Amino acid sequence: MASRSEILIVGGGVAGLALATRLGKTLGRQGKARITLVDKSFCHVWKPMLHCFAAGTVMNENDRISFMSQASGNHFEFWPGEVVSLDREKRQVTLSPFHASDGTPVLESRTLTYDAVVLAVGSCANDFGTPGVKENCLFIDNLVEANSFNEKFRMELLKAFASTSKLDIAIVGGGATGTQLAAELHKSLEIVDPVSLHAFGKEPPKLSITLLQSGARILPAFPESVSVAAQQELERIGVTVRTSARVAGADQSGFILKDGTHVPAMLRVWAAGVKAPEVTRAYGGLSLNRAGQIQVKPNLCSVDDNRIFAMGDCSFIVDDPLPATAQVARQQAIHLARHLPAWIEHGQEVPGCIFHNKGAIVALGNYNGWAALPGGRVLGGGFMRGLSARIGHIMLYRKHQVELYGLLRGLASIFADRIETFIRPPVRLD
Repeated sequence: MASRSEILIVGGGVAGLALATRLGKTLGRQGKARITLVDKSFCHVWKPMLHCFAAGTVMNENDRISFMSQASGNHFEFWPGEVVSLDREKRQVTLSPFHASDGTPVLESRTLTYDAVVLAVGSCANDFGTPGVKENCLFIDNLVEANSFNEKFRMELLKAFASTSKLDIAIVGGGATGTQLAAELHKSLEIVDPVSLHAFGKEPPKLSITLLQSGARILPAFPESVSVAAQQELERIGVTVRTSARVAGADQSGFILKDGTHVPAMLRVWAAGVKAPEVTRAYGGLSLNRAGQIQVKPNLCSVDDNRIFAMGDCSFIVDDPLPATAQVARQQAIHLARHLPAWIEHGQEVPGCIFHNKGAIVALGNYNGWAALPGGRVLGGGFMRGLSARIGHIMLYRKHQVELYGLLRGLASIFADRIETFIRPPVRLD
């Protein structure tokens, strides 16, 4: 290996930013490698929080981590842009031109070389080619989409105030994202209720939320007892849950189901299925599965090229597939951060990554929550309304902040966030 290797990390999600930060503190600080992170955004957010940004119940700047700030304090470089091609023979990637929000060109197409590249571009919802979905539905796969949904939600809510009509929202996908979004939207309107009496002189309009799940139950990755309890909780707060409801198409007025039923909705959200971004097909002809995920060995190395690694939602371990979750992505990032230095410096093969399942948590706003632990044990629900599970969900997020910021800055960020909640409205209003 060269005296100063080039390690390129593509994607600044949970896995990508954690890996860049850890390698920056070791190889980057020691001058043994140049660590470069590439992302088409300028900031990182914890993906399990996107439904909160979409509903407007979380909006503080403290919940975003600047890539430039993180890079400057942790000995790695950051470049905005999207990798649009990967040349495995020349060991280089090409970034697309970068434009400002108004379309003004800022950076021309650029080329970066690498000794090792780690692909961590995450995932997006899978519309399965359903007619009308791309044209008529909203997605919340990233911060830009979450903010776009929130803008439309607030504008439609304003129109409903003026016309004293109800606001219909339909969400396709009964996994964690869809169920949590439904609860968070209801929570958002509850918070707005006392504000609206003063600002508009009237109560808020009725919010009609329909959750459509193609399978027999929502939250299929959780035990059936959690699915049943979560559906009961959603229905208690006024959400209509329809299971075994297969969507055949979408138009400007709602969703069409396989049985011909039309579900009216002014706002239509698609939160079903998982696939890798289309750009993975431009990565040097790497082997992909049907969902576009990069096929890797247990050590996260591509089955086609030992200089290319993939982790998180965009990867698929051929011998032992894992779910597309933040927990998996985090553990894979820690594994590569621990073993890539020896691979870079001494050519030692990266060992297989062993996933340790620590369970999963789903939190329905302030209403209820459940934790499914290994071995089938379930915590949550009951008279405490899943308080331990809801606190656990928050603690996972705070742990993520501390790991990236460090203990002192992480605690300062948490403190600043609490202070701002006393100053600013608890929900985004403008």
